[in-house]
Amino acid sequence: MNKIFYLIIATSIAHSQIKPNNIEIVRDQFGVPHIYAQTDAEVAYGLAWANAEDDFSTIQEAYLAGNAMLSNHIGLKGAAADFITQFIGSKSLIEDKIEDISEDYMEVVEGYSQGLNAYARNNPDKILHKKLFPITPKKMLMYSQLQLFISNEGAYWAGRILNNDTQDDFLDQNLTGSNVIAMNSSKTKSGETFLAINTHQPLEGPTSWYEVHLNSEEGTNIIGTMYPGTPNILIGVNEHLGWSHTVNYPDKTDVFKLKMKNKKKYIVDDEEYELEKLKAKITVKLLGIPIKINRKYYKSIYGPTLKNKSGYYSIRTPTLFNIKALEQWWRMGKSKNFTEFYNTLKMKQIPGFNIGYADKYDTIFYMSNGIIPKRAEGYNWKGIVPGDTKKTLWTEYYDVEDLPQVIQPDAGFIYNANHSPFKSTTSEENPKEEDYDQRMGYETYDNNRSTRLIELIESYDKVSYEDFKDIKYDNSFPSKFNYNFMNISIVETLKLKEENDLFELLDIIQKWDRKADTDSHGAGIYGILYYQLVWNFRNEIYENDNTVSKETLLSALREVKRYLFDNFGSIDITLGDFQKLVRGDKEIPIWGLPDVITAMSSRPYKDGKNKVTQGESYIGLVRFNEKGPILESIISYGNSDDPDSDHYTDQMEKYSKFQTKKMTFDRDEIYKEAKKIYNPN
Repeated sequence: MNKIFYLIIATSIAHSQIKPNNIEIVRDQFGVPHIYAQTDAEVAYGLAWANAEDDFSTIQEAYLAGNAMLSNHIGLKGAAADFITQFIGSKSLIEDKIEDISEDYMEVVEGYSQGLNAYARNNPDKILHKKLFPITPKKMLMYSQLQLFISNEGAYWAGRILNNDTQDDFLDQNLTGSNVIAMNSSKTKSGETFLAINTHQPLEGPTSWYEVHLNSEEGTNIIGTMYPGTPNILIGVNEHLGWSHTVNYPDKTDVFKLKMKNKKKYIVDDEEYELEKLKAKITVKLLGIPIKINRKYYKSIYGPTLKNKSGYYSIRTPTLFNIKALEQWWRMGKSKNFTEFYNTLKMKQIPGFNIGYADKYDTIFYMSNGIIPKRAEGYNWKGIVPGDTKKTLWTEYYDVEDLPQVIQPDAGFIYNANHSPFKSTTSEENPKEEDYDQRMGYETYDNNRSTRLIELIESYDKVSYEDFKDIKYDNSFPSKFNYNFMNISIVETLKLKEENDLFELLDIIQKWDRKADTDSHGAGIYGILYYQLVWNFRNEIYENDNTVSKETLLSALREVKRYLFDNFGSIDITLGDFQKLVRGDKEIPIWGLPDVITAMSSRPYKDGKNKVTQGESYIGLVRFNEKGPILESIISYGNSDDPDSDHYTDQMEKYSKFQTKKMTFDRDEIYKEAKKIYNPN
């Protein structure tokens, strides 16, 4: 079928179905939209409208990036995203593959795009860049491809190539990470099944969470979260089951060094190939004047290609060949049991992410998901591989059944904190590392969060729901610090004499109970030391085999002391004095540090204080019994990004006190307690 004709048909179907007066947006007391309609397409329309009411600016900026238009809006800062979008060939990929998307999901995507367009027509003063509109399914899918390429570390490798950094080195892992825990009746006192959705995302921006409830008469009834501009839920709970993700780190992207004959041709297996030369066209507005920038890139049989001082390098990752990730997430949300959910995973469209799952039938499941290439033997796939032989040109992927996974362990629990998939339940029931090819590149380390989680879980014979919440909200480091990128054991063992000017600081840290509480003196001093080490002493630590030496620690402590007196006039501060949760004019002390279970990552804010930017974001706590889920949740600020909204900061206090709000699927209760009910028009 002609692709243009296919889009016309999809558009006409959606237009004939969608009647805004048949869609109801029901806002609860915290502004979370509960969207009711007959069809999934209509629900998507209502979702777009509600999401735009709360965060139209972020949605547009995300789509501008995905369609290589961001520089038109924000200037030079948008050039990198605009280049990557063109570099990965999103436009041609979507055009070539759009027929692969099912008709029923295309109606959802079209419904969402029509909802955004309707909102834009009604609010022309809020449009950031007129050329972005009208939104089309293609424009939406292009943004999805950019996000998935970035999450697969494709943009990371592109940056390294452009910076002439193609030497093998250590790759820092994100210390804020995420956690997921599930327990079935073998582990719980009540006989219920528990699931902790505990994602650690940026608190604001295009990858922050937006909470919503979607309900159609076509089998959709799900509460969960999505990124701004996404037409369906990515992590959530329906009437039967729920799941969450954490980021995983198998080898998802490969880089190939081409063997060049000259500037136009490269050699593969003694055969000459023409290097396709392309230009990324970027328009940057400086002082209101559009300036066109062209950036050369190339394409080989391995993938999009960049040149640096060392040669030509191609990047290859499954995201460059698949466009149905959003559809897979949508179908996961419509699953009614584990069999349907697992069969949906066999679509193999989501390129990574661990999956933690639980359902009302007492099933728990963990898998280190991914589209993992089948690679040839004899090469260092963690580094740069030769691009001169088709032996390295992978084209096949492992089946879902071949990935590390655990279902219904006798121990009654699974967990993940961005650590090794070979440590996902008890040692007796873990997937065995030796059963998986090393070329899959799975991580094998623990971190502080994973060490602490298993320590806590195994300290209980049976877990009550309150125990479960205590585990999830634990904010202590394990007995020994366990950063997988930085050995700081010297902090525990170094002895200083009392007359040493750094004795008091080190003594505070060594006597600290390792809890990242808001009112903790030790956590405050340690937090400042941690950021001094990772920001200002990174090179010294790396050169010392990722170990903090005595000399480095003493230098960092001197910087901590100077910092404290310059900004606070004393070393007598708490974590809450140093670290704040900030939105608009509201600023409150906040707990958490990188790599505790309640992880927080912060950046300099003002007057020596740090502002949390990433970490505990959306939290969903679920109890399943035979009747279905009982859900409570919280989000870091509020469900709206509009400073004039009542829901801009209305969850901050609860969040800071480890409290949650009740969520329900009960339609009568939702309507009875509603703050506002309206149609999207």
